[in-house]
Amino acid sequence: MTALTEPTVRVRAGWTAAVVLANVGVFAAWFGPIQVLLAKQSEAIAPGNKEFVFGLVTGIGAAVSVVAAPVFGAVSDRTTSRFGRRRPWTAGGALGAAAGLLILAGAQGIALMLAGWCLVQLFGNAVLAAQTATVPDCVPVDQRGVVGGWVAVAQVPGALVGTALVTVAGGIGLGYVACAVFLVLSVVPYVLRAQDTPLAVPPPPFVLREFLRGFWVSPRRYPDFGWAWLTRFLFNVGNSLGLLYLFYYLQDEVGVADATTAVLILTAIYSVCVLTTAIAFGSWSDRTGRRKIFVIGSGLVMAVAGVILALWPTWPGAILGAIVLGIGFGVYLSVDFALITEVLPNAKDRAKDLGVINIANSFPQVIAPVIAAPIVKHFGGYPVLYLLSAAVTALAGVLVTKVRSVR
Repeated sequence: MTALTEPTVRVRAGWTAAVVLANVGVFAAWFGPIQVLLAKQSEAIAPGNKEFVFGLVTGIGAAVSVVAAPVFGAVSDRTTSRFGRRRPWTAGGALGAAAGLLILAGAQGIALMLAGWCLVQLFGNAVLAAQTATVPDCVPVDQRGVVGGWVAVAQVPGALVGTALVTVAGGIGLGYVACAVFLVLSVVPYVLRAQDTPLAVPPPPFVLREFLRGFWVSPRRYPDFGWAWLTRFLFNVGNSLGLLYLFYYLQDEVGVADATTAVLILTAIYSVCVLTTAIAFGSWSDRTGRRKIFVIGSGLVMAVAGVILALWPTWPGAILGAIVLGIGFGVYLSVDFALITEVLPNAKDRAKDLGVINIANSFPQVIAPVIAAPIVKHFGGYPVLYLLSAAVTALAGVLVTKVRSVR
């Protein structure tokens, strides 16, 4: 098999495990800080303006991610290393993101927080772009629901591992160090053992104008790709609105005594529900050959979770919301990823096009703080925030029907 042919040989469990572990490492490095460390660090640096500082750091970091995801994807597609296209960026990206986490560990002001978090987002996306592309590179279509499900839900155990690491580590600095060490270790099995076919033919000469033009995928020419991008964007807007201020929601609205432990408990409950539904429904989607009906249903279920959190701001309500959200998000993660791999425009640009799709993951993190902070502070608080999250997620599920080439 060459690097650009459609794969036909089913991948083994060991290969899938190595790819999943690398993805878990990236998401642990992201979600440990997002869910706990950056919130606590913002509160320590600016206790009277913690929401603004937290939103500023996460928003600018997400803006870096918006650019980094497709750029590293495109560079990965053009890489001619004898080690393959994906392994060099997996290894280098992990080391770069770990360096950013270590900067955050010693940060005492906003400027260093910004510098460290932007590095984590920049190089973390190098790993993610390379790893996401391994699925259409190596996995045949009739196996992508299951394998894609495992890869897509890596963010869930990643969030759980990241939250657990920072909780066990105790201090902010030690939490960042723990995430950095885990990230580097997580990519070792893939870098050392996974097959990564080098390009047989060198890519065309690099022309900056053509390189930049390649990031525009015309929704008129590729309408299904455009609708897939829009629906993923809306899903992630709804999800970001709901999760960005979870630490402060539990601390200030629900009134739990230990918000750090509460986030860990909810993340564990949510993770179990996501993993259970993702693998089951990913396999079911492969057997039936249907994708859209599962994504539509997941959007409606996730909307119900937002309504629960808005109308029942108690600890039992938060637990029920985590269960319902986990059920819906697990179905969405596994099946939507398989759907997206089936609407990619061409094989030679897989990582770049998936990087463009990943903008739909990152850009919501830029706009979510802009929307959420004023709502929390001035326009109705957390009930309005979670009802808006529910409405956006339900809309995303409905718009999946616009994708025509996938059942």
